[in-house]
Amino acid sequence: MPPPVDEEIDLYEVLEIEKGASKIEIKKAYHKAALAHHPDKVAEDDRAEAETRFKAAKQAYEILSDDDKRHMYDTHGMAAFDPSRGGMGGEGPDIDDIFAQMFGGMGGFGGMPGMGGMGGMPGGRNVPRKGRSVEQEYEVSLEELYKGKTTKFSSTKNIICNMCKGSGGKQGAKSNSCAVCNGRGAKQVLRQVGPGLVTQETVPCGNCSGSGQVIPEKHRCKKCKGKKVVETRNVLELYIPRGARQGERIVLAGEADQVPDQEPGDIIFTLTETPHDVFERAGADLRAELKVSLVEALTGFNRVVITHLDGRGLKLNVQQPDGNVLRPGQILKIEGEGMPIKRSDARGDLYLVVDVEFPEDGWLKNDAAVQKLRDALPKNEKTDEKHEEVEEVDVEWDADMEDYGAGSGDPRAGGAEWEDDEEEAEGPQCATQ
Repeated sequence: MPPPVDEEIDLYEVLEIEKGASKIEIKKAYHKAALAHHPDKVAEDDRAEAETRFKAAKQAYEILSDDDKRHMYDTHGMAAFDPSRGGMGGEGPDIDDIFAQMFGGMGGFGGMPGMGGMGGMPGGRNVPRKGRSVEQEYEVSLEELYKGKTTKFSSTKNIICNMCKGSGGKQGAKSNSCAVCNGRGAKQVLRQVGPGLVTQETVPCGNCSGSGQVIPEKHRCKKCKGKKVVETRNVLELYIPRGARQGERIVLAGEADQVPDQEPGDIIFTLTETPHDVFERAGADLRAELKVSLVEALTGFNRVVITHLDGRGLKLNVQQPDGNVLRPGQILKIEGEGMPIKRSDARGDLYLVVDVEFPEDGWLKNDAAVQKLRDALPKNEKTDEKHEEVEEVDVEWDADMEDYGAGSGDPRAGGAEWEDDEEEAEGPQCATQ
């Protein structure tokens, strides 16, 4: 019989999320739990507990990420997946189907790395063609995505014992039903999930590694000690192509743990792009800020304005005939200087958003300099409006508004806010050059 379903387990607590969590939040919580409790990431003494938590997180994700299964769980709890009850009147999914999706199509707990198979057990299913894959996130910088990257890393995994060919015993050795789990391959354990709160879980039997069968100690393989697999370390190579994007999956086929009578699963890396200090990415295009002085905004310039992701300096020759000026928020487009486009020689574009830096106070030293600037700049064509009475007032210059108190009407001083609710002011319009 398949192992009974734990009706007390709270899948939302397992992933540490709220009941109304979105699919994105569920996926992020699962990735976090999977990384934290992956058996390969902890000490050997803690692997049994980590494996239990890892499988619980996997089960929670498989149910909560599926709209139909999540609705069944929210409505009936884990009883909806209990085969002994017919899945709530036969309408709910069989627990074996859940485990088949979670662990590669194996009934009960068979088919897990390092646990052998259960295809011959009563109530079990045929051994799956492919074992469980391992997924994890891999952080990459924008520079690495721009130039591409190849990295080598050391990996630990289980492989079929070459001495016993995955049987776990000496030649001709026979196995017996596990006395700890009575041949079921699983057992019930209690786990504390909070102060004074204990839940019951179904976990693989550690005595038989979830197979339901054990080989007498004197007949076990001397190399793998009856585990059917041995641990080995190898060096893997991860290639990230130029132009790869956030969320892309890089698959190392067949590099997950080996299990007897199964094709090994894959190691799958999901790319996570780290924020960049200068560039923002939008598909194949890049965006960056272009800081220019007031003089450059008015008269043009010819200089290196930015260091690209491959270390090149980009030099702009901006000529402004007929008195054209660069304005804050204006956008300059540089074709072909964006991100590489995969499987082609094409590239996106680079968009530079103009930010005009004004000079410091006091840069005009005397009245003559002020007059010279006035003569050079366009004349103010506005004239005084006609009024019956005109009064000339003086204003005290205070650029920082430090002397204004609350209630002055200046928002920075904590006074009244500007009143323009009736009609929103239009923002600066962007021009493309």
